[in-house]
Amino acid sequence: MTSTEPPELPADTAEDGPVETYPGAPDSLIEIWKQRRRRLKLSSRDVFPPTDLELRPLLDARIPQVIPALEGHQTLHAKKLHLARTELAGLPELAAVNAILIAHLRKQRYPAHTPALFRRIWAEAGAELIPQLPGRWLISSAITFGEFGETEAERRVGLSINLLFSLMKLYEFERFHSGLPAETAFPNRNIRNRRLPLDMPHFHIAAGGLDINLLVPIWLEAQKVPVVGPIACHLLQQLNEDPSNLFRRIGLMRAGKHLARIGRTVSPSATGAEGEA
Repeated sequence: MTSTEPPELPADTAEDGPVETYPGAPDSLIEIWKQRRRRLKLSSRDVFPPTDLELRPLLDARIPQVIPALEGHQTLHAKKLHLARTELAGLPELAAVNAILIAHLRKQRYPAHTPALFRRIWAEAGAELIPQLPGRWLISSAITFGEFGETEAERRVGLSINLLFSLMKLYEFERFHSGLPAETAFPNRNIRNRRLPLDMPHFHIAAGGLDINLLVPIWLEAQKVPVVGPIACHLLQQLNEDPSNLFRRIGLMRAGKHLARIGRTVSPSATGAEGEA
């Protein structure tokens, strides 16, 4: 069986050229990716939602707060559904259906009607699901449109949300190891001699617009695209209101730069004159 663990980096490769983060890429990465996309097999005991699933009853019904533990041998499908229902306790049963459809759509093979049912849930019940689902499941839903959106525009929005939030997840997780709370911006330092990867130019914290240039095209397109667009707009607004993410910290650092600049423009004589008055 092929291991899904990244291969160990060689101890000494100075004579063999640069050390690769992913040795053997892209082939080694593709193999791991394929292993993770093996289909979720269904047993005769497993129930998979049909094409003509009635959505309204599942929107009205609530997942119980206490989910009984699974007993005996269970398929991975059953385990994932149980985990989703446990996590989504108190929310509409349709939220768990959405979750198990996403789990199957992440694999190479799935029941043939799965994409159409997933899209129908969001086309017909999205307005009621969006304000209720946790951010994690809204992100997963939007990302799924990247591959299974009905139109090119839907797929574009899904892929953009995938790239944005997946990179944010990696960065924010790594930042936990800085020891600083997520709400705390790094202090502004002189970093002129520091290099960014691949010789990218520095980001100008006071006047740079990279954050805006990243967010605005996604937001603009999402406003025009049905079904997945409202999910994306909701997520971007939640991100805008969240106090503990990269964009908020960049905003705090930018504000600090502007305040420092204002402070330098106030002359000591003017300050003294105000004090005498």
